[in-house]
Amino acid sequence: MTDDAAPALLKNMLGPEALKTIADAGTAASSRFDRSAFLAAASDGLDALSIMERVRHIADALHAALPGAYPEALTMIRAMAPRLTHGFQAMAVTEYVARYGLADFDRSMDALADLTRFGSAEFAIRPFLAADTQRALAIMTRWAGSDDEHVRRLASEGGRPRLPWAARVPALKADPTLAAPILEILKADSSLYVRKSVANHLNDIAKDRPDWLLDRLALWPQDDPHTIWIVRHALRTLIKKGEPRALALIGVGHGAAVTVRSFTIDPPTVRLGDRISMSAELVSDAPDDQRLVVDYRIHYARAGGKTAPKVFKLKTFELAADDAIALSISQTIKDFSTRRHHPGRHSVELIVNGRTMAEGAFELLPADAGA
Repeated sequence: MTDDAAPALLKNMLGPEALKTIADAGTAASSRFDRSAFLAAASDGLDALSIMERVRHIADALHAALPGAYPEALTMIRAMAPRLTHGFQAMAVTEYVARYGLADFDRSMDALADLTRFGSAEFAIRPFLAADTQRALAIMTRWAGSDDEHVRRLASEGGRPRLPWAARVPALKADPTLAAPILEILKADSSLYVRKSVANHLNDIAKDRPDWLLDRLALWPQDDPHTIWIVRHALRTLIKKGEPRALALIGVGHGAAVTVRSFTIDPPTVRLGDRISMSAELVSDAPDDQRLVVDYRIHYARAGGKTAPKVFKLKTFELAADDAIALSISQTIKDFSTRRHHPGRHSVELIVNGRTMAEGAFELLPADAGA
């Protein structure tokens, strides 16, 4: 699949067949749903739109097909949701609430808690957070005690300071810790679906308020496996940076009593699309077992002789006293929408418990270089 194919496939999740499904759901929900008006409005200009633009476009088309009185329209929207067949279809339905329900705040928030079971309402809740942050967070705090894991996840995910693809909420940008009471309620949640959201929410906070995060997590109990899971995943950004307090919270001392016997990168010269392999052998110098977090950092060459470092996870494990371990990983050097490669020397560091223990490099040749 090409780099351009994935976005195209994603857009097609809200293509003509999806519009028919939404129209069928509206017709089944109420005889007052104007199917022809919806399909005409939703189809107009659809091809040129990205996936999230389609979500908003379909929400506006629903507005053209639903009754003018919002409470009645909302009842129809809630009846439509169980008949939808894909999460993106449901997102378009929740977007209707976001675009047309702000004036009926409590009724709309209640609807989002219901609709999130069919397709996450995490994006639709952002305008409510922006309009009245404290009011929205108070409702979401109640959601954190719900019996439904989808609702509990929405309480965390909707309030993430850096939620991908979502509009930023000014109050959360100014203080990314505002949803802390929600995270406290969910810190030992039984659902992995919820725990992933809590960890991602905390990792968002780590990028802006690392000291606050470390202080807060240091107070969390370390005897619950669910809490331990959240803490480890929440600290991933700080662990990659070798933050001593973050490493300590997952039971890893800063630095390690090991010798790197070898660290190799093969081949030393590559072209775009080639795969490189990295291997290392670590030997324990400690009389006791030790927990090791091993990462590697590639300094990507940039124009003008600059570099852009990025840390990758390699392995977290227990190394027995006086033992040795061989590690290896491979990676294809290819362009992504978020990272473009430039010819030149790419240095690579092997990082053990936050400290650089070995270094190597590979050379990326220009695309037009001879074989």
